Amino acid sequence: MSELTWVDLVVADAGAELSAWALFTEARGVVLFVLLLLIAASIGTWFVIGVKYKALRTAEEQTRRFLEVFWASKRFDVIDQEAERLPLSPVSKVFRAGFAELRKIKSQESDGTLRQQLGGIENIERALRKATTTEIRQMERMLPFLATVGSTSPFIGLFGTVWGIMLAFMAIARSGEAGIDVVSGPIAEALIATAIGLVAAIPAVMGYNFFNARVRSIAVDMEGFSSDFLNLVKRHFL
Repeated sequence: MSELTWVDLVVADAGAELSAWALFTEARGVVLFVLLLLIAASIGTWFVIGVKYKALRTAEEQTRRFLEVFWASKRFDVIDQEAERLPLSPVSKVFRAGFAELRKIKSQESDGTLRQQLGGIENIERALRKATTTEIRQMERMLPFLATVGSTSPFIGLFGTVWGIMLAFMAIARSGEAGIDVVSGPIAEALIATAIGLVAAIPAVMGYNFFNARVRSIAVDMEGFSSDFLNLVKRHFL
């Protein structure tokens, strides 16, 4: 038997690819539906990954710029103007919510009692907490889609594979023949569904974990900023 050369291997690989494509295009019924569903899920996954990457990257960049302005300036009104120019920074939105509540408190008539001062601090803290929760919810949008695709795609692909193998064995029972040439085509067609399921699931799981970590990081920045903002308000305003 002659040894295989690298040319033979390349030709064999090309034939395998063509055969796999032929199996995909020849799929019918439930297996075809499963394949189309998984392909749609994979396209949606990459769309969400692109959108979330751009959104979170912009949020991080604008947050960094806002924090530089915040610690460099000593006037909240100037900081508020800069925050207005950085609308995609979650931290700047938290600041604007707290500063709006502070202005509301300072504009109201007060006799300066300690009870009213403590109530003002509680209102500001509540506004900061509400803004933080809103921003976290906004950043987490579409992440459940990635989690759903990552957790269900392998099972959907497995369902397509089981269904295709079941049909293959039913065909064997009808024909009365059980040779490898009879079952190899239908079984290979069915296994394509599992492969596509993994192709859809792996990027979805990786994207979900990656973006979830970045959302948690920005959430920590917002919580830390809220504490610093409250300390400054207590020290200089109330």
